[in-house]
Amino acid sequence: MSLLGALLTAAALSTTPGPTASSTDLRILALGDSYTIGESVPVEQRWPVQLAALLRKRGLTVAEPQIIAKTGWTTDELSAAMDAATLTPPYDLVTLLIGVNNQYRGREVDNYRVEFRALLDRAIDLAGDRPERVLVLSIPDWGVTPFAREKQRDAATVAAEIDAYNAVNREEAQRSGIAWVNITPMTREAATDSTLLAEDGLHPSGRDYARWAGVADLAVGGRFGR
Repeated sequence: MSLLGALLTAAALSTTPGPTASSTDLRILALGDSYTIGESVPVEQRWPVQLAALLRKRGLTVAEPQIIAKTGWTTDELSAAMDAATLTPPYDLVTLLIGVNNQYRGREVDNYRVEFRALLDRAIDLAGDRPERVLVLSIPDWGVTPFAREKQRDAATVAAEIDAYNAVNREEAQRSGIAWVNITPMTREAATDSTLLAEDGLHPSGRDYARWAGVADLAVGGRFGR
């Protein structure tokens, strides 16, 4: 069962290609799960969409992000969706945030490493073989949410497992020269700040996504010199 399977039966939109971009527009491809598709928040509050807005404030011309993400996806399910999607590389920026559902389903961290490594290789290829144009975000800690309490999931256990997964995605990203940003501590603040959660009691609010977009902008914004 996926992380949201016990909470919602309707799946979020899996792929959202943006409008046709001009040859001078920066193009973003965002890969992931519910955190990337922005479960329970309006489209404009999704973190990749907010990142695009921040890049525009830098004076850049940025197309609406193409998003390949769906609530509940694991690493292998994302890979299969990428196989079926219409992709038009090279992208100027490829983002990757995946793994929470691997953890939720109790999959081995070693298996995650193998599948995450393969996704990283694909992301680099989609960015025109430019690892500096790929960005990895750490996995949020859902163990602090009301959903976790309702399911009687031990917060300390979830945190330890999320940390183990994040150690892998950080190591693999840095090994490839890919920027890695740690948004997990931000998500843990939801334990005492309900404004950081969406109404479903599980996913981040637009306010928290704005913070993710901010650190992502700091990590990659200066790399787009034109």
